[in-house]
Parts: sequence; C-alpha cells; structure tokens
Amino acid sequence: MRHQTYHHRGQLMISPRLVPRTLSRIPIYSKIQYRRASTMAAAAGSTAHRIYVSPENTGLWRVKQTEEASKKVSELLQEDLEKHHVFFNKDGFHNHISHHLLALYGTGAGASSLQLGYNNNTDYQRPTLPPHEQVIEELKSWDHAKKYLGQEKYYPDFLRFFQKEIENRGYEEVLNEYVFKGDETADELFSRLFAGFLHPVIQLMYGLEWHQPAIVAMALAQTAVHSNDLGPFLHEAEKAARSSSTDMSTISSLYHAVHDDKKLANSVHMSDSNKVRDGVLAHARDEMLKIVSQVKAKPEELEERTVEMYNCAVWAAASAAVHPPKGKMTRFDFFLIHHVNASPVWLVIKDSPWISTETKVRLLEWKIRMDLMQYAARACPPLSVEKIASYKPKDSAGKSAHEILSRVHNLDDDGHVIKLGRAAAICHEVSKKYEDKDWLPLKGDDLWLKVYHLIVESAEAPGQRWVRTTGLEEAWKDIPSAD
Repeated sequence: MRHQTYHHRGQLMISPRLVPRTLSRIPIYSKIQYRRASTMAAAAGSTAHRIYVSPENTGLWRVKQTEEASKKVSELLQEDLEKHHVFFNKDGFHNHISHHLLALYGTGAGASSLQLGYNNNTDYQRPTLPPHEQVIEELKSWDHAKKYLGQEKYYPDFLRFFQKEIENRGYEEVLNEYVFKGDETADELFSRLFAGFLHPVIQLMYGLEWHQPAIVAMALAQTAVHSNDLGPFLHEAEKAARSSSTDMSTISSLYHAVHDDKKLANSVHMSDSNKVRDGVLAHARDEMLKIVSQVKAKPEELEERTVEMYNCAVWAAASAAVHPPKGKMTRFDFFLIHHVNASPVWLVIKDSPWISTETKVRLLEWKIRMDLMQYAARACPPLSVEKIASYKPKDSAGKSAHEILSRVHNLDDDGHVIKLGRAAAICHEVSKKYEDKDWLPLKGDDLWLKVYHLIVESAEAPGQRWVRTTGLEEAWKDIPSAD
C-alpha cells in the first residue's frame, strides 16, 4: 500500500573481518519485566474489544505517567478503535492515531497534549465500515481467507475475526498460529507484516509493547488487507541465505555494500511510484538479492544483532538528514524513519518467551533485509557518523532526551516526529552496553543529544517536514534554504 504523511494545517566493499559475538545472559528488557507488564495489563481489563492503559504501563522507555493521562489515552484509543477505519482514504494512507497517542503517552505527554494530538488528526479520518457478515462466517475456516487478503474493504471482517480469536485464545496463541507458524498459510500474513512501509508491524508493536489485545487485533486485520508485493523477493532472499555457509558480516558493512554498488545507487528515479518495487527490484534485482541474501543471524547472536539492526537504522536515517544538497536545511527521509520507528518491536519480540527463537531470528533477518532495501530505494544517501557529530543544534538548551523531545508534544503532526524521537531514545538506552563494539555506529551521550536535536529542529523548521528519497537531489527542491 502507498503511504504519505498528511498535514492537517499545511503541510561497499564488505569487510572480511567477522566480529565474534556471544549471547548476553542479561536481556535488555527482562522476561520477568515483560510478564509483569502483561499480567498488569490483563488485570486492568484490556480485552480484544476494550483498550485500557494504566499509569504504570508506559512502554519501553518507562516514563512516569498520571491517572489523568491514563484515562485520556485509554478513552481516545477506544474512540479511534470504534470510529475510524485503518486507512484515511481509498489510496491506502494509514491512520496513525493509535501510534501517535501511545508515542506521546510513552514519552510523558500530558492529557491536554494527547487530546490536541487526537483533535488534529480526526477530521480527515474515514469512519469505520460495516462488516460483511458472510465473510466473517467464511473466515471461521481460514482456508477461505486467501481470497479476501489484500483488499481493504474486508478490514472490518478481519478485525472482527481476530478480535474473536484473541478473545477465545489470547493474542500470543493467535500470532503463533496465524503469523509465526512457518507454514505456507501463515507466511501469507508473515510477509504482509513488512508491507506498506512497515505499517502493519508498527501497529503490532504498539499492541505488543503496551499489551493491548485490541490493538494486536487491529494490527492483524491491517496486515491481512495489505498487498504482498515484496513477499516473493524476500522469500527468495531467505532461501538463498539458508543455502549459504558464509557467516554474516556487520550490518553497517552491508549498508556500505549497497551504497557502493553503482547499479543499486542509480536504480531509482523520482518518477518511480514505489521505489522499492519499481526502482530497486525493477532495475537492480540481482544486485539487491546478492547483498540481502548475506543476512543470516545466529540464535546466539540474537540480542546483539537486534541492537545492531536498530542502531544502524537510526544511523542511516540521521546520516541522510545531515547530508542535504548545498544550502538546504536538514530533513529526515520520510521512508527511512519508518524503519527506525518500527525497531522497538524487535526488542519486545526478543524478550517474549512465547515466540520461538527460530521465529525471533527470522523476524530480525527480514527486518534487516527490508532496512537495506529501503536504504537502496532512497538512492543510497551518504553514511557518516562524523557528519552527524558535526551537527550544530540551533538551540542547545536541552540536556536530556526527555527535555528535548517534550518540545514536540504539542506539534501539529500525525505522529511521525514523536515516534521517531521515542524510537531514538530507546535505541540510545539499549546501545549503551555495547559501546565498546566496533559494529555499533552510534555511541556516546553527546552524539545522541545531537540526534535528538536534529529530529526536533528538523520538525520545527519552516517548510516541508520530510524529504521523500534523500539520495536524489531533486527530492530536496522544496526544502528551504539554511541561510
């Protein structure tokens, strides 16, 4: 599905050196912590039809919240579930309200900011559509589901179906059966998780991270109605990787391999409707396959590779932002940020005892492949830690992520900015224990403060908020001059 932001009021040569890794015995977010949060959410009364977020349930960043904000976010999330469709138009542009609200809540925003964020993004939403009772009946035999996949008009039917399944079985069992099972039927949904610029998996993230069965049901229904354009290529890459006996190099070296491949770097044009499908895969498919088929994580590397993936996603996005054409303001790439915004769910997945290790590794490998493909689709913007480090914030008053990110709590936005800031802050935290590793591009509190300022100042600046394909100079034409 195509996606575009909506503004309510405006608008490599691969290193042969392999880095030895060991599986850490201490997870970043402990399974005990995860189980306690899950139990807490269940005890609070969250169901497949009712959303309730307690003051203690604030997501991975673990901020403090108030009863007032808890009541407000629960009320607004419930209203969004009951009143709004998954797409706000018939072109498949996504409703971000649930992401926006939970990202605000998970960064400490108060009730008034939550209400403002909601109010700014409701008048263009489509209302919920009536279900097709016959389709719901047919979905009871999942063999009939295939003919309804990829069609947005059946979203209400898939939502009802998955709500009922989760109500009866719990979302853990439902996900393992319908998405993670590993057979041909489950792979229909597994592949679609990565469609629509990762929106299905982003929706799933907010359901899993906040232990909300209703939001998981929304994510599964959204997944079901997305297309599967990239599935065949990703399955081919997976098969090629499994047949290889070569160990995987560092993820940053794979980014450099994409960047240094001239055919890949020149495979996309502004006229391409979907720059992954119509650019990269249409013009440099073999070159892309050669690189992404090198992605092969080992179970004992799961924790470190998860952090490496996450850190590299922020590095690529921030690098692209600080490499504008001469004289232009900094801006983030609208598509690269989705790969940052989705990344926290891989921390949740990693520490979920009900997901098999095999599935965790597979999900991680697919994410890394998608990251590399999206980087190529953005015309391979330059990669440089030094350039990020040289960024000079216009307002250096903020000394912490909380202080800096709070500036966008009342920003007129559809949620992309606060999601990006929150994801960067979580990445900063989980990266700290690995700052002695060569494979980690972004490290050090001072560098991360630059990243936070870059996110906020790019969003606050006048003019168009995002660039769509930062590696193409013509994509920057409407960005104001920095002078």
